[in-house]
Amino acid sequence: MATFTTALGSLGKLLTPPPPFTDYEYDGLEFRWTIFVFRPALFKMEALLTLAIILYVLGWYIGKAANIKIAKDWYDAHADILAAQFSRPTNGGLTRDGYSDLFNFSTGRRVVASLHTVFTLRPRHDPFQVIFQFLYGFYDFTYEPSDIITLDFKLHANTSAPEGVFAVVRKEQLKTIKRERWDLTFTKTTEHKALPAAFSVMSEFADISETIFKEFGNFSLIKVLNDAKVLPYLISLSITDQPAERPTVPLLPEERGRHLIVKFSIPSGSQVNDTKGFVTSLFQLVDIVGTKFGSALRPDTKSKLRKIREDLNQQLKVESTKEQKEEAEEAKRAAKLRREQERVSRLSAAEQHKIMERDRKRSMRKAQKVVKK
Repeated sequence: MATFTTALGSLGKLLTPPPPFTDYEYDGLEFRWTIFVFRPALFKMEALLTLAIILYVLGWYIGKAANIKIAKDWYDAHADILAAQFSRPTNGGLTRDGYSDLFNFSTGRRVVASLHTVFTLRPRHDPFQVIFQFLYGFYDFTYEPSDIITLDFKLHANTSAPEGVFAVVRKEQLKTIKRERWDLTFTKTTEHKALPAAFSVMSEFADISETIFKEFGNFSLIKVLNDAKVLPYLISLSITDQPAERPTVPLLPEERGRHLIVKFSIPSGSQVNDTKGFVTSLFQLVDIVGTKFGSALRPDTKSKLRKIREDLNQQLKVESTKEQKEEAEEAKRAAKLRREQERVSRLSAAEQHKIMERDRKRSMRKAQKVVKK
């Protein structure tokens, strides 16, 4: 019994919390309620952490709300254009994908199968990313983070839009755009005297550039691109029949969708209406690309474009076949190894040891040969 009492006492000592720290007299602010005492001065670190969390959450909420407002203001200002152009514009407005990406999808129009409107906004909801972008600007003076909108017009498959890749790109984007857009690796970069000095032309052939810059009725792409309201915002305008990422298998002509892709910065505040005229003119351009542009190209240009795509498909076919063969051989080796492992597992321990020793010596001989070379 005494032993049990002693053991119980020892356990009680272990479970008893240490006495409070009373090395000095506390004379700061203190709150008491029955047996509870709260001394704020003892929780300075906790108070700072709580304040930091509150500020972070507040910054997240304000940044998220600011991003939604930027996208919504632009969309609301241009919603009447989309409603007039499409029989089925998205009635629900914008769909959010995270806190800095929003999009809208519209269908139901002649020539255009769909319009995918994508907002890529600054990460205002994340203070750490905002600070990183600010500091990175000191490292790369050309880095200017901004709110960007991309209008991706996908043309109907039955349009007469030709094969080919063409783009007008702001010069600051030239050093990176071919890494981001594989389709633009088809092009050569040139200057055009009728364009603003801030832009360069990327085109597969000069005939494509000369044709698209011609006047079609009352529409002139040159005039659209020289509009003073457009210049501060436009980043790139491209017409393409190739995907942004390099395909791994050959693409049939009907699988290569024709796209008009326009990327520009979002006007802020009172300037949000500055791009309304530009967006309206894009519908004229997409109609021209889908109905008139192809017939205006020279026959030899079309033949060259077709030949380039046939050669590409042949190259992709060779690469795809080679990759399939390598995968098949790898599968055979794996199956053979698996069968060998199953066979060895059924042997006695002594026989398994012999096989392991044989494999070890074989590996050593191979390693020695590599070292001698």
